Amino acid sequence: KPKLKSFETMNVLTRYLLKEFFKLLIVCQLVFIALYLMIDFAGGIDDFIKADAPKSIMMAYFAYKIPAIASQMLPPATLTTVIILFSLMKRNNEMVALKASGVNTWQIAQPLIFLTAFLSIALFLFSETIVPYASARCNEIWRIDVKKEDPGRFHGQNHIWYKGKNCIYFIRQFDNRKMMMVDPTFYFFDDRFKITKRIDGRSGVWDDNVWQIENGIVQNQDKDGGYDLHKFEHLNVKLDENPENFLREKVEPEEMGYVQLKRFAQRLKLEGYDATRYFVELNIKIAFPFIVLIMALIGIPVALWKKGMGTPVAVSIGISLCFVYLLIMGLSRTLGFAGILPPVFSAWLANSIFLFLGVYLMIHANR
Repeated sequence: KPKLKSFETMNVLTRYLLKEFFKLLIVCQLVFIALYLMIDFAGGIDDFIKADAPKSIMMAYFAYKIPAIASQMLPPATLTTVIILFSLMKRNNEMVALKASGVNTWQIAQPLIFLTAFLSIALFLFSETIVPYASARCNEIWRIDVKKEDPGRFHGQNHIWYKGKNCIYFIRQFDNRKMMMVDPTFYFFDDRFKITKRIDGRSGVWDDNVWQIENGIVQNQDKDGGYDLHKFEHLNVKLDENPENFLREKVEPEEMGYVQLKRFAQRLKLEGYDATRYFVELNIKIAFPFIVLIMALIGIPVALWKKGMGTPVAVSIGISLCFVYLLIMGLSRTLGFAGILPPVFSAWLANSIFLFLGVYLMIHANR
């Protein structure tokens, strides 16, 4: 009978916690989204006015931005929700009553721990499906309709290094409208990776499925291992690559899902670009959703820290911890971009610190 009574108590407690948690979470999430939108609107309204963008474009821009904002605001909203929920339970002496009936803090927290673990997985799936499409449309509106950028601008347009089959190309600048290379250099290698031919030109134009190189020099390896040199005014070079191979769309990491970003980063690395930033962002895509779970672990002991501490003070401490998390995440991310920290370590550093902090605080709160 005591076991049955304890089971019924936990059942009632679980239903109560989940019901109150979702009610508060919806309110907190909406408040955080609204605050973010107001700040973003105040910072961007001048750009919309200067661009003479219609209201429909402005509304579409902010509408497409909401999914990304929602994913970013879920962790602080979760932390605030947990702190408010447990602060109210403490103020109403519900925590005292539960502990008197033999239920400890870990048992009380279990339903929310499992729930926030589920929310972390849901946030990852949401960030993989809805956020990339919405962010791509949002950035497209900003670049084309607000900043009036050429929709044909591409990443890697300047100083392109491209690795082909037994060859490497360097293009100082590529004009995608004219399909023209500026100051191209082609290096051709044998099976031992020794240069057999080098072509330098002032320009190269794609015409009739060949690259027409203008005003350049050809160096060919001779039988003695040296190189002879010839100048030319016009030279047709047949390459496996066409202009599309040198066009790299300007894509932000948030516009891609995990698999897309992984392929993009691997392709850039293979072609000789520095893809460190994208590998860091790739690991952050996995690490960031789990901060929802970690924030719940931290929020419970913060709310129960002192008997006389009110809800506003507890929420303020929680928000301060969010800023500390963002500070550590931003620092480790920057160090990852610079190559000082490995991508995996830079992505998980903030999560690791706050996970240990959350477990430590929970252990002390359970005493």
